[in-house]
Amino acid sequence: MIRSATLGAGGLVLTGCATTAVRTAGAPTCLPKVDVSADRVIRTVAGLRPYRPAGFRVAREALGDTALVHNYGHGGAGITLSWGTSKLATALGLPGHQGPVAVIGAGVMALTTARLVQEAGFPVTLYAADLPPHTTSNIAGGQVHAYGHFDRDAVTPAWQAQLDTAYEYSVRRFQIMVGDDYGIRWLPTYAGGASRAGPHMPGFRLLERGAHPFAQDRVARYETMYVETGRFLRTLSRDIEIAGGRFVVRRFNAASEVAALPERLVFNCTGLGAGALFGDATLYPIRGQLAILVPQPEVRYAYNGPAGYMFPRADGILLGGTFEKHVADATPQPDDIAGIIASMRGLFDGFRCG
Repeated sequence: MIRSATLGAGGLVLTGCATTAVRTAGAPTCLPKVDVSADRVIRTVAGLRPYRPAGFRVAREALGDTALVHNYGHGGAGITLSWGTSKLATALGLPGHQGPVAVIGAGVMALTTARLVQEAGFPVTLYAADLPPHTTSNIAGGQVHAYGHFDRDAVTPAWQAQLDTAYEYSVRRFQIMVGDDYGIRWLPTYAGGASRAGPHMPGFRLLERGAHPFAQDRVARYETMYVETGRFLRTLSRDIEIAGGRFVVRRFNAASEVAALPERLVFNCTGLGAGALFGDATLYPIRGQLAILVPQPEVRYAYNGPAGYMFPRADGILLGGTFEKHVADATPQPDDIAGIIASMRGLFDGFRCG
């Protein structure tokens, strides 16, 4: 789940444009209920978000004779911002460059960076210790809505301008990729506790209790895109290989090893690995855990709010909601998984129709 910096214990507060008029109705809109129970869980996973209080880092520096462009630290917004910050990074690195390019990493940031490098006409090699599906990006929930990726008091106006540019490009890029090939689709989303619209939330409106089936006084409804991350990463990797890109399995233990690569332009998309590799002491993990249920094709809406979140995908119904700072163990915890299931079961047991 991509979690907002404004998420608090009381629910979700989305800042941005003004609140639209509240919609009322005589009877709640019925939605198919998600069948939540422990015996319907098909897998559990835990991922580590690479979080920087000052937000993602897109910057260029010299590493000996090598030009190094950083593109990491996206917290819970890696999928959402992938195309956009990769566009910023390639704009810093490619002008004036000649010859092959290296990308370090194989998560979503590395793959989108590599594709943009190829689209600009450069050959690319991706060096990574792990390839999809063994990357954190493969575990992400995949809502295209930036969430949980910076501390509002730690960012600068210049970084905010980067964010706005990146967000806009990412959203447009995902829009033209919607379909089964990349596993991207639009879904209506119900947000419990939301009060105002944020950017890129078309159709946002507040629903009073009589206009929705959730056991809450007020729920927001809007449209957004969701990415089936496993399919998206597989297809993007295929695109890179079709265009002549290479994947090399290699682990780097020091920046000097990166500088020794034959390519004179390197994009650093190592996520959490950038902390040790390039000395970023501000970077730390935030663990998110998921319980994934048997798919229910009839469930064609998503939910997020105080109870957690539910994203329906072809590969299963994702239930989540944990946001555990400074936890580096990527192992699902049975008690936490049980808590996610109990919370979401309570949400859907409280449905007032269907």
